[in-house]
Amino acid sequence: MSRQAIHTNAAPAAIGPYSQAIRVGETVFLSGQIGLDPATGSLRDGTEAQARQVFANLQAVAAAAGGALDDMVKITLLLADMADFARVNDIMAGFFTAPYPARATYQVAGLPRGARVEVEGILVLKQG
Repeated sequence: MSRQAIHTNAAPAAIGPYSQAIRVGETVFLSGQIGLDPATGSLRDGTEAQARQVFANLQAVAAAAGGALDDMVKITLLLADMADFARVNDIMAGFFTAPYPARATYQVAGLPRGARVEVEGILVLKQG
């Protein structure tokens, strides 16, 4: 199967040697997104604003691939502080409908650009 790079200007450009997403067949692997505003390239202030921007960025990349957040089957949530877990859960719930994707959550020592939240995931496009 061939790999197709997915790119949209509605999400921040990759800040390294990677693609915003890669599509293989009906499966799309979305790279991690942090709370960068795609218009300015600046990191949003605070965990809540960053989390909302992260999911908006993922939404934009999913759309560029021909899908939506509700097509996500697995996400990985990285937090700079596990104390933000409940707050980010509440924000995530506003972007998805049940059944929610499978998920793993980790507290990490650091994220790019000092971000508080990063999310990456896998989506499967609807056929037809």
